[in-house]
Parts: sequence; C-alpha cells; structure tokens
Amino acid sequence: MTGRVEHYLSHQVATRPNALAFEDNTGVRVSYLELDVSANEIGARLTDLGVAPGDRVLMLAENCVAAVALLFGAWKIGATVVPFNARQTAGEVQKIIDHAEPRVLVCTSAASPDAASHGARFGAIEAAGRFGTLAFAALDGGMPEVETDVAILLYTTGTTGTPKGVMLTHENVRFGGLTSANLRRMTPDDVIYGVLPLTHVFGMCSVMAAAVYTGAPVRLAARFDVAATYEALRSGVTLCSAVPQMHALLMAYTKKMGYARLDSPTLRYVSSGAAPLDPAWKRQAEAFYGVALQNGYGMTETSAGTAATSNVIGDPDISVGPALPGVEVALDMDAPGSGDGVGEVITRGPQIMKGYYKNPEETARVLSADGWLHTGDLGRIDDKGHLHIVGRSKELIIHGGFNVYPPEVEAALNDHPQVIQAAVIGHKVGADEKVLAFCQVADDSDVTVEELRAFAAERLAGYKRPSQIILASSLPAAPTGKILKHKLLEAFADQIG
Repeated sequence: MTGRVEHYLSHQVATRPNALAFEDNTGVRVSYLELDVSANEIGARLTDLGVAPGDRVLMLAENCVAAVALLFGAWKIGATVVPFNARQTAGEVQKIIDHAEPRVLVCTSAASPDAASHGARFGAIEAAGRFGTLAFAALDGGMPEVETDVAILLYTTGTTGTPKGVMLTHENVRFGGLTSANLRRMTPDDVIYGVLPLTHVFGMCSVMAAAVYTGAPVRLAARFDVAATYEALRSGVTLCSAVPQMHALLMAYTKKMGYARLDSPTLRYVSSGAAPLDPAWKRQAEAFYGVALQNGYGMTETSAGTAATSNVIGDPDISVGPALPGVEVALDMDAPGSGDGVGEVITRGPQIMKGYYKNPEETARVLSADGWLHTGDLGRIDDKGHLHIVGRSKELIIHGGFNVYPPEVEAALNDHPQVIQAAVIGHKVGADEKVLAFCQVADDSDVTVEELRAFAAERLAGYKRPSQIILASSLPAAPTGKILKHKLLEAFADQIG
C-alpha cells in the first residue's frame, strides 16, 4: 500500500465521477468530480496565500463538505492539515497556533457559528464555491518543518500544558480508511452517517477516508443532535459509527418518544468505540438497533484502528476484538497497574503515528526503537486472541490497596435503566483514593443516589463501590461525545465531599 490520501479521490473521479460523494446539513452536495474540482480551487487559493509543501494549514471546522474539500485541497499541494474542532475556546486555538505555527487558518464559517467567530478574530476572508463557504486568513507561520508525508497533525483531546500534536502520515490515514472499509464490508451502495467529527481521528480515518476509498456517500452532520440522528438512521443510512455516549443518548431519546427500538429498514452496521462495553448494555443496544453492535479499539496515535470485532448479533463477546490485519498487539506485563493477566497494551504496524510534533522526548518515551507503541491502556488478551481493555493506566484507582478499574464500575452503573451514562474517577484523599461516580440521568428521572448505591452493591465488591455518586443531567464531553473525565472534578467541585 503506497500513495497519498488524495489518490483515493483520484480513483473515484476516474471511475465514478458523477456519483454522490458528500452532503451536509447546509444543503451542499458534491459528486466526486465536483469534490475534486473544489479541492483544486482551494489548493490554488492556499498557494496564493503562501502555503508551500510541508506547511501547516489550521482547519477550524465542524463537519461539512467544505471541510472535506479543504483537506483534499491542502493535500494536493503537499501541505499538512491541522484539524481542530471549532467549538474549542479562543485560548485553546491560540495554543495550537503557537505550537503548530500554521501558515494559514481556514474556518468552515457557513457550517459553524463558532468557526465563523474564530475567523472574524483573525480577519478571515470568505470564499464560496461548489463546496460551500470557507474563510481564509494568512498567519505568521514558520518555515515548513513537517515532512510532506505527514497528512494531518492532530492534537489530542483535553490537552493541558504543552500540546501533543500527533503526526499521522498519508500511509497512516490510507491504512485507517482501507482497513475500516474492509472491516465493514463497505460498498458504493452504502450510505454513511458522518456524525463523528472530521477533526477527530475516528471521523477522519474510519469514516471519511473509508468512504472515499470505497465510493460510498456520506451524510455529514455538523454536530451530534439526537433527534436529527434518529431521523437520519431511519431514512436510508446503512452504516453508523459512534461512541457509547451517542448510542446511550439515542436510546434514551427513542424511549422518551415512546418507542422501544429504532426500526430502521436499511441500517446494517453499527459500531462503538472510545469506551469499553458491558454485556447488558451491548444486549440492550443490539435489541434497539436490530443489528450486531461491533466494538473496536484505537487512539489518535494509531490512526484510529488497532483491533475490532466482526460478531453476529447476540454474540456475548464484549472484547474489542482481535488485532486488525497487519497489526500486532501484545501486553507489557512490567508496566504500572499490571498483574493477574492485565498489562499495558502495546502495538505496532502500519497504523502507528510518525511521532509527536516538536516533541522527540515524548515520542521516544512511548515509541520503541523497534516500532512498539506503548498506549497507556491496560488490557488482557483472552484465549481467542481477543483484546479486552480494562482501563487507562493513568486512571487506575488504588483504593484500600486494591486496583479498581473505572470501566468495571461504570458498567455496573450503566446497567441501571435510568442511567444514561456513567463516568468514574479516583479522588485522592490523604494516602488513599476514593471512587467517585458521576451518573447522567434524564431530567424527569426519579432515581436516587441511595437506589444507585444499592444497585452497585449487588454488582461490585466492596472496595469497588463508589464512595460518592453524583447525579447530573449532563456531563462534560468532547465534540465526539466522549466524557472528559479530567473536567469532572472542576465541573462538580461544589458537590464533592
């Protein structure tokens, strides 16, 4: 497998130029030929603004056709794209600018009020085309420093202090797209719901790149909206990739509407990523969708994919599946938190990042000389060779001398019918760590903390039970829907005892 991501687009233009490629909720629709022409127009505009091969182009975006056209336009001229969600604050954007030193900032101003606001601060000038509207602003970026084989520079969610920019090459992104398409058995007849942000590795590789490789059209959604997602999945969509929080909110919404299941006549593939599953929740989700719920494991540093399932509906397997073709997975049993068959997950293969931008020390810490990436996740491998993720090594809670893995506690709480989703963290008190649980429930829920305590006590050993349970109508989340655990203590500081 050699080449660049834009070669996937070239293939579709050569074979299916007039087929629908992408559409968004601003009403823009483009064929592959129109996407290609748009990319060339954008590439020319970037060149006029001084962008040269190896330069960085900061893309402040929410999902829309214009964002896809910008990606391919930048790649065609050898630039590296820095995708960043427009919902981030001005301070967070500036931190990325200071670190990445982009030559140009481009905002998806028509699709995102937040992007338009960022663009206005930099005096960005709008330009319209068949792709929609983008706003361009030249910056005082440095000379090219990223090699032209780097397609995207992704900054990880919840970055504090010095940002970590993950360099993913064209080969990384192509591998992510190819592997995801093959795993899902995608064809040009599929219709993909693109609700995962293109500024996140999951949406970039497993949705966008997979779609262009296959030739399947994508319906892009700027943001996750539960009602819009409900309608989309019942109106022609065949594939939907999401995170557990999105699935949970969709099931809660459908129940509120008075329906027990989705009843989509076309949906054939549903996947979940970014968080472990529990058996009861998986059964509930499969009954809701009427198709198997596939699970997977990946991270920004692994181009989204490392392992994934291909199960039939009703399979009790709650692992993240075996390693993807061409990928190796093993356990480091000497890492912190290891023991009883649990070790740090390490992986290598064509999905592994090139490294962290401007951070050779951190790159060397996680990436060995022989290509093994130390993920920081704890897992075990069963007798079928399937990987089970038990938690992050940094999130491991040591309570009373025992290891407590947050996903296990979260799974127990998620079993309760009135809990939409749960998040569990450790809270240092003296020499010990307390187990804190945050449960999102519906506004009209009548569940009590006492009821949840009793519910958890039936399912968890004493040392695993939360010392405090906090109920909330919402939890701090990233644009993907993934709960931002590092913000929980701050968000609920007045309630933590």
